[in-house]
Amino acid sequence: MQFKHPELLYALFLLIIPILIHLFQLRRFEKVKFTNVKFLKNVELQTRKSSQLKKWLTLLTRILLLACAIIAFAQPFIPNDEAYNEEQETVIYLDNSFSMQARGQNGSLLNESIQDIINSFSEDEEISLFTNSNTYKNTTIKALKNDLIQLSHSSNQLNYDAALLKGSQLFSDSKTAKKNLIIVSDFQQKSQNSTFNFDEGISLKLVQPKSEIRTNISIDSVYVSNASAETLDLSVNLSNAAEPIENVTISLYNDDVLLSKSAVDIDDGAEATFTIANNLVVNGKLVIEDVGLQYDNIFYFNINSKPKIKVLSINESSDDNFLKRIYTDDEFNYQSFKLNALNFNLIPDQNLIILNELESISNALRIALFDFSLDGGKILIIPSSESALHTYTHLFKNLNLSTLGKSNNEQKRVTTINYNHPLLANAFYSKVTNFQYPKVEQSYRFVSNRNAVLSFEDGSAFLTGNSKSFVFSAALNDDNSNFKKSPLIVPVLYNIGKQSLELPKLFYTIGEPNTIAINTIIGQDDILTLNSANTSVIPLQKTYSKSVVMETEEYPNTAGILKVKNKEEVLQNLSFNYNRSESNLKYYDLESFNNLSVSNNLSTAINDIKSSANVNALWKWFVIFALVFLILEILLLKYLK
Repeated sequence: MQFKHPELLYALFLLIIPILIHLFQLRRFEKVKFTNVKFLKNVELQTRKSSQLKKWLTLLTRILLLACAIIAFAQPFIPNDEAYNEEQETVIYLDNSFSMQARGQNGSLLNESIQDIINSFSEDEEISLFTNSNTYKNTTIKALKNDLIQLSHSSNQLNYDAALLKGSQLFSDSKTAKKNLIIVSDFQQKSQNSTFNFDEGISLKLVQPKSEIRTNISIDSVYVSNASAETLDLSVNLSNAAEPIENVTISLYNDDVLLSKSAVDIDDGAEATFTIANNLVVNGKLVIEDVGLQYDNIFYFNINSKPKIKVLSINESSDDNFLKRIYTDDEFNYQSFKLNALNFNLIPDQNLIILNELESISNALRIALFDFSLDGGKILIIPSSESALHTYTHLFKNLNLSTLGKSNNEQKRVTTINYNHPLLANAFYSKVTNFQYPKVEQSYRFVSNRNAVLSFEDGSAFLTGNSKSFVFSAALNDDNSNFKKSPLIVPVLYNIGKQSLELPKLFYTIGEPNTIAINTIIGQDDILTLNSANTSVIPLQKTYSKSVVMETEEYPNTAGILKVKNKEEVLQNLSFNYNRSESNLKYYDLESFNNLSVSNNLSTAINDIKSSANVNALWKWFVIFALVFLILEILLLKYLK
């Protein structure tokens, strides 16, 4: 038997006080005269014997009463386990990702787990707890309670190996303490895989609360599938993680105004199309009603007014009509000048500059083009068949382009398309294997073929480039090439023009790296902010003379439509959505992992850990004994004569 407060046992020494009182207490007897002395003597003897017995029994009950009371306050117990005296440390990882919105028996899986934590630990019991977004080390349930009740779902989830590593770091360095790590998650199947390798000195328990939902529909993306001068067709992709469902309603809102509704039947996936006016600025919101996870039932997107992309062509070629036909007035502001008539002050204001078959590049033009590139501008170089290549060399080095080498007068065909190059991403519905190969009569050979977009049949590059600039290896005039008549010229030159000004997309995904160009001019000390009704975020940003490029990833961390503001001026709106990776309903079968302690209930796992520290408390028995001795004393005093 052990005691929770053994220091109180010193009070047992006080039991000597009633013993001393009993031994030294003197009672005076009053003499009373009586006629029959013999009879009085017999009565006196009998009374003294009864009184002496009563006093000893009363003393014994009082001593036992006080002893039981003192022992009860010391709280005696008998441990259930030999490991009781070991120091216990408990760390809990609570997965608060969106998939934990799934319903369990008593609310969402997250809320069930929170209630189990609050109810299974005493308020002053010390634990460490961490989620996908917060860490609480060496704290108590009393201090954690409000934070747990207000805990919201997170768009980011730690992978399980990271959770194991972080959990092990929250333990102390004590070598004698028993360390218990509990991982609470629905263990949704994703690309991440874990073997749950962990330190053998840690007792790991996996808790997988079970979801009762059997279906979940998600809005995954939206894109412009067709555009005309008057209308836009918006296509909406949906996915379904369960049995086929009929007549799923999708609502399209502009701010809070309902624009249109559509209904689709969905198997694994489905697509709905909405047609809206092309010139309409839309703060869009797509909504479905679904009994499954809620975070993926709303999808935000934006259609902002599009500024025209400024393209300047500097020519020594006699023909630039092919450029005019591609860079049309509805999307581009195209200007064309002969080199000898060029106003250099126009260069900084452009988005794309095309050097169309210049025979040489002066130092003044090279410096102006280099400064233009540093300021975020894009350059396309089409060499002349008679180019003085040594005048191009410094510009190519400044632009980090492969330089042109010797001229080759053999006819070559353009046969290879690099579909993985960022310039041609999503430019073709499928890989073209049978098309009319364009040809050139005379070309230059690049020193290096890195970053090739189009290549000749011998493997040498026809068009190469990087994020800043592109260069052809041959002139495109009709005497030298039929490339202008090839179907390849439109997607290639059009994409070069479109990518020269990075217009905001319809939407961005939270948690992924996003680069967003805002076409604006701000002061030297000004910064752009992303604002919603409740939050304001200052993203990483780079300022150029005519644009600001923002970079986002973890922030903003809440889905919705945000305003891009320069001080109080609203420049445009951007939409952010949560990653849809949490929307599937497939979970790991933890029973397949060997040597792991697995439970479906967090309170059960906590009780298993605490069972080694549980005891058989005996203080109640000693309180009962004290009451029994108190009653015995009362009976002795009342009835024993």
